[in-house]
Amino acid sequence: MPYPYDIERINKRAGGDPKGLADECEAIFDRKVAEVAATISERIALSNIVFLSGPSGSGKTTTAKKICEALERIGVRAHAISLDKYFVTFNAETAPRTEDGQYDRESPYCLDLELLKTHIGVLEAGGEAIVPHFDFKKQMQLESKFTPLKLGANEIVIFEGIHALNDLLTAEHPNAFKLYISARSDVEREGVKVFKRTWTRLLRRVVRDDFFRGTGASETLKMWAIVRAGEKKYISPFKYKADLLFDSSMEYEIPILKSFAQNAFSSIPSGTQRIEELTALQPALAGFEEISQEFVSKDSILREFIGGGKFKY
Repeated sequence: MPYPYDIERINKRAGGDPKGLADECEAIFDRKVAEVAATISERIALSNIVFLSGPSGSGKTTTAKKICEALERIGVRAHAISLDKYFVTFNAETAPRTEDGQYDRESPYCLDLELLKTHIGVLEAGGEAIVPHFDFKKQMQLESKFTPLKLGANEIVIFEGIHALNDLLTAEHPNAFKLYISARSDVEREGVKVFKRTWTRLLRRVVRDDFFRGTGASETLKMWAIVRAGEKKYISPFKYKADLLFDSSMEYEIPILKSFAQNAFSSIPSGTQRIEELTALQPALAGFEEISQEFVSKDSILREFIGGGKFKY
């Protein structure tokens, strides 16, 4: 289990040396990425397939891209494919449902699992896969848009998504490297938890949805219960099958996210679902010193949520 962060240390560094703290945190993250890349490289003879999973707000996409870059630096060509590309065109008659009849957006059966499994097998065997493209605005796969992919020698592909460790995908590829990523560290004061790790992911999600997707914090909070239920049902049962558990949290991120989150929270109506979680979170958030985003590197995982980064999503 990762060590918790100490809020007094965070605030002292945030107030006295924010750049030093930011650089230190990013360096730690990059070292972990480099270690993962080295392990993947060592195992390439066993499999050229990597599965990267994690819950919402864990930073899967940026981490996958950073691992690809780290692999390239040690001579391994790498590709990252989001499982989101394999979403099926929405069909009200065949869509997976929850027990109360609602569309289950968290279900692995929202994906074209047969096509995905076929492509993983084809790539592992050295063949060519035609990777589809899913248009989220139209909620459909576009037949006119696709990406051919074939792996050569010393070349790997990372499949990243919330269901990437599900037995439905991994069972036939026992030698593939499996990575689970999440913000796994709480923040404490004198041994008492003051900021939960799930709140870190909620902040990331609120800030990202507000910034990139035009979704207000009230809508994100309404969806959070569904997201968390989906995690417990479809993601958590598989995380300990991973070869490595990766903590994507960083000591300085709450001070970075603070102003973005407070701005997003400012317009939430009092009757919003799960408002009680926000009621507990906001005073805890207020206890952190702020750090300006100018100290966040362009390739930081935090850029996935606050924008201004080098990667395209």
